[in-house]
Amino acid sequence: MPRPGEVGVIPRPADGLPPVISSIPTRRKVVFLTIDDGWEQDPGFVAQVRDQRIPVAAFVTRDAVEARGATDPTAQGGRFLGAGKWRYVRDLRNAGATIENHTLTHPNLPALGYEGQKAEICGTSTLIRRHTGTAPTLFRPPFGNHNTLTRRAAKACGIDALLLWTATVQPGGKIAYQVPDKKLRPGDVLLLHFRPNLARDFEILVAKIRRRGFELGNLDAYLKAATSKTATR
Repeated sequence: MPRPGEVGVIPRPADGLPPVISSIPTRRKVVFLTIDDGWEQDPGFVAQVRDQRIPVAAFVTRDAVEARGATDPTAQGGRFLGAGKWRYVRDLRNAGATIENHTLTHPNLPALGYEGQKAEICGTSTLIRRHTGTAPTLFRPPFGNHNTLTRRAAKACGIDALLLWTATVQPGGKIAYQVPDKKLRPGDVLLLHFRPNLARDFEILVAKIRRRGFELGNLDAYLKAATSKTATR
């Protein structure tokens, strides 16, 4: 949890639409784990989140969770591909993860009009609320692609912020940085996917982060601190 005065301010956009956030303003050595889609539903991952009390935000896609349509190429060969469907998402929620929105079909949103984007976002929020009892407040646009219509649609669907990332996690727990110095920074948001060998890779990743002196932060708590009037620079 954030300490008093630890988190800087994330300004509210002048247009009144949800902000686009890729990192949390803090000097504390803390990073945030997020995981996308929902194809490879490894029960070992749920056990790790639950037993080790690791804060994770899962951004789920309907087609991935329900294993419908074209399979994500990164999940090919998965042992648990869509095995638990929404029950798996509920198990992950019960383990302590927050469940957030990543669209119905994982489209390139800027290629859609406003109504198409709204259908993708609102439809997913409705499903998440139906299956978990809680509506999501964060949205991650597929591929990170978005425009003003995306933010308008997200607001109409009850979304508070669009969340991007500062580094991705590859198979084997390898961190692919988006900064020249190739190292973790306070407030980084790491992006994983529900891929084969998830439990193994997640264990490697968590150990690597802790060896580097970083903590694993609660994204929801830090975002609330960063967007409140009491946040300080």
